[in-house]
Amino acid sequence: MAKNRKPEIVGRLEEADAAAAAAVSPYRQTVPIRLLSWLSKAGDQPPLRTFCAAAIAAGLAGGNRRLAAAGARALASHTLATVLKDAVKHRVDRSRPRSSGDNKPKIKPGTNTAKEETSFPSGHSAGAAAVASAFAREFPEYAGPAYAAAGLIALAQVPRCSHYPSDVGAGLTIGIAADAALDHALGAVPLAGDGTES
Repeated sequence: MAKNRKPEIVGRLEEADAAAAAAVSPYRQTVPIRLLSWLSKAGDQPPLRTFCAAAIAAGLAGGNRRLAAAGARALASHTLATVLKDAVKHRVDRSRPRSSGDNKPKIKPGTNTAKEETSFPSGHSAGAAAVASAFAREFPEYAGPAYAAAGLIALAQVPRCSHYPSDVGAGLTIGIAADAALDHALGAVPLAGDGTES
């Protein structure tokens, strides 16, 4: 086997991504997709971090330690997910669907920092998943809506031609893993308090 031969699974992923991009591309400028694109901007770093900060502030101002803890967890998880996502982006080059033209969506090692050449992984997906997972730990009764919102933000990246499906999958994995790693690191420390005074 040649040293530079790409693993078969990567080749298949690229083919599936190319097919998905070709299927959604004609609808990119339609009103529903443009609306979905606008809504998905909630997954940008500033809105997500503002949401986390607002939860912390509201929790502290209202004496709701659980809400403050949820905001703190979400902010920490989002920060870790961003660091991990950036670490991958700085080592992988991939053109975004809207910029690839007739080129196949190749995943290759590289250090390109241009936005249009760093499609893998999806930062929106990583951030949204991390925040949703962290929020769900403090408010499990709202886990469904939290994950649904994160899923909508992540899946919207495909029809708006910002990312390929595998970019989104990698981003979601990073987000969930970041929150799981943070939760493991925190161990048994009850951020929301257990009702006892220290």
